Amino acid sequence: MASSPIASIDGPHCHGASHGVSPWLSHWIAPDGWVHRRFDRPHMEDVPRRGRLLFQTGRADMIEKYLDAIDHFRAQGWDVTAFDWRGQGGSGRMAADDTGHIDDFDRLTRDLIAFHADWVRQGEGPNVVLGHSMGGFFTLSALAAGGIAPDAAILVAPMLALRSPVGQWAGARFARWQVARGDPRRPAWQRLETEAASVARQKRLTHDVARFVEQQAFRRRSPELCLGSPSWHWVAEAFRATRALREDPALRRIETPVLMLVALADRLVDARAAGRVAARLPRCELVAFGSGCAHEILREAEPMRANAFAAINAFLDRRL
Repeated sequence: MASSPIASIDGPHCHGASHGVSPWLSHWIAPDGWVHRRFDRPHMEDVPRRGRLLFQTGRADMIEKYLDAIDHFRAQGWDVTAFDWRGQGGSGRMAADDTGHIDDFDRLTRDLIAFHADWVRQGEGPNVVLGHSMGGFFTLSALAAGGIAPDAAILVAPMLALRSPVGQWAGARFARWQVARGDPRRPAWQRLETEAASVARQKRLTHDVARFVEQQAFRRRSPELCLGSPSWHWVAEAFRATRALREDPALRRIETPVLMLVALADRLVDARAAGRVAARLPRCELVAFGSGCAHEILREAEPMRANAFAAINAFLDRRL
């Protein structure tokens, strides 16, 4: 099957419905006034409606990156909503440059809880939340906090521990040391644009070269929607918050059915830590993908990508 590459919602520089660019883009304002870019698109007209699905992306992602995945769910009968996380995509920045910075991970959990409450009131279910990578972390964090209670949740390569060459304890300590020794908003590493660096990124993310190449082209077309490296404070917060969630006793009290998809060869997040968390969730199903699957499972080469969607569809058929 040919790849469906990353695309613009309606032109390469689309920012929101208020600019008259796309009828599917609008804005959502968090309780503290932060403006988020929002996307809503109904299911395809020729299929029966199944319900509503909130699709949340990972760090440095934007809505456009997953339009083909969104179209898959629309073809299954789902009305799909998404929003760009605070600090990335079309939802503004928390650093003066393109560094991916966040002052407090808990702030994004609160954003999801507030958005979900508004979203649930705006339509009829069943309601499903899907979170990829960092989005998977915030989805589970909101579930553990009792802030959301969808009919089902799907965690795709969830960021429940960072992959660190020196381990979690040493990695977290080093990140805190870096925060203390200088500007915590400075990038944790420099993003290189050499061919070798690009190939290395591609291998960490997906085996689908066409999707990766088009993603790089999108970065050049729409730099205002893209992020560079995370800040040292982001890294330190990621270590802190993921550890707190892994140790949260509230995990055992989550009643929402959860499907967790992990890539055993993931080089960005720790699939083993995700598996240990899955074992503590009362109603969790775990599907693991082997060496042919990298971090971006829903953007992988076939047949991995098709197998992932089949697992999600089967889970929703059983649980709903």
